[in-house]
Amino acid sequence: MFRIGGGARIAQAGARTLGTKAQPPPSRLRNAIWATSSIVVGGLGYLYLTDASAGIHKYVSTPLMRQLDAEQAHQLAISTMKYGVCPVDRSTDDSVLEIELWGKTVTNPIGVAAGFDKNGEAIDALFGLGFGSVEIGSITPEPQQGNARPRIFRVEDRDAVINRMGLPNCGAASAGDRLRSRFWRLLASQSKQQGESVATLSATVNRSAVAGRLLGVNVGKCKSSADDSFDDYVTGLQKLGPYADYVVINVSCPNVSNMKANGDVEVLERTVAAVMKARNGMAGEYRPPVVLKIGPDNDLQQLRVIAQVAMDYRVDGIIATNTTRQRPGVIEVKEEGGLSGAPLRDMALATTREMYRLTQGKMAIIGCGGIRTAEDALAFARAGASCVQVYSSMTADGPGKAREIKDGVVGLLKGRKWADVVGEDSRRK
Repeated sequence: MFRIGGGARIAQAGARTLGTKAQPPPSRLRNAIWATSSIVVGGLGYLYLTDASAGIHKYVSTPLMRQLDAEQAHQLAISTMKYGVCPVDRSTDDSVLEIELWGKTVTNPIGVAAGFDKNGEAIDALFGLGFGSVEIGSITPEPQQGNARPRIFRVEDRDAVINRMGLPNCGAASAGDRLRSRFWRLLASQSKQQGESVATLSATVNRSAVAGRLLGVNVGKCKSSADDSFDDYVTGLQKLGPYADYVVINVSCPNVSNMKANGDVEVLERTVAAVMKARNGMAGEYRPPVVLKIGPDNDLQQLRVIAQVAMDYRVDGIIATNTTRQRPGVIEVKEEGGLSGAPLRDMALATTREMYRLTQGKMAIIGCGGIRTAEDALAFARAGASCVQVYSSMTADGPGKAREIKDGVVGLLKGRKWADVVGEDSRRK
């Protein structure tokens, strides 16, 4: 006989077994949701971290960089930018910021001053940060190490920097190879995209090879050259000029001792005459604009002479200014070298205003020195600056500096154009 109770127990056991096997596998929908969420969050995180305006760069990464020695931090920044490890400015420049310099349209008037990218290693990364112009150098005919370290000093409580670098750079041959390679590589890429020949593009594009952007090359003198010589400037122009939207003649660096053109009128005139003759005699159709970079320590009479020389020889522009040996507003700092940053602002602004007046607004003036805010930039425009350059403020505030100033300027202009306010101070008098 079969026992019904035993059968019931068997049935219950079977049910338990069947119940265990019937448990559903992990939900595919849930996995898909997690995967999609991870991708979205990762993508948003990537977009945030690679946005130059993201607060993490100003409030986290830049302060961390400033814990390093000043020159180490600078070298690290150039190295990362060289390999494309840096954020970008994804915003489009407002049309009110558009300017024209030497017949070329530039989407905004905010540039990077010479000294940050000395050897032209991070040009595209700097354009990617939203700067309208990037100026590399100073570059000398021969490579040189510059002055002994330490040679860069932060003055934290004054938002300033003192440097006595002494123009360390890779030399004109190496820099020229880098510029040449970059130019033709970008043109080859554009040729494939646009279906035009490289030869056609080379005759029409900016030397920056980026639409709406200008590339400047700042040339200086070798430490071993004679005080009154000008050959180094001519050599720099001839070797690097073909790949520059403008060439800057640096006659005002306070950290070298053989720039007699900075204080001797006769030497300055001979230098400018030689450079302009060389520029006008360059082979081919392209001849880059020549810009003279002056210091902030000149008195009114010296500025009159500089302006007259520049106009007599038809120089294309003036950068006002370089760093200063003076120490306005900086106390208890015993280091020698050129001072940049906030304490330089008023001196550079005054020089910009005078040079605009003395050249009668007929020459491009590039304002440089202590520019940190949109208000600073606009003050230089009203003083006569066609465009401005920053350096120290970018190292202090991070890679979003260009966008920060541009957005601020747009708000301050209230519908007017940057070009409309250039030289406004002089017109009011």
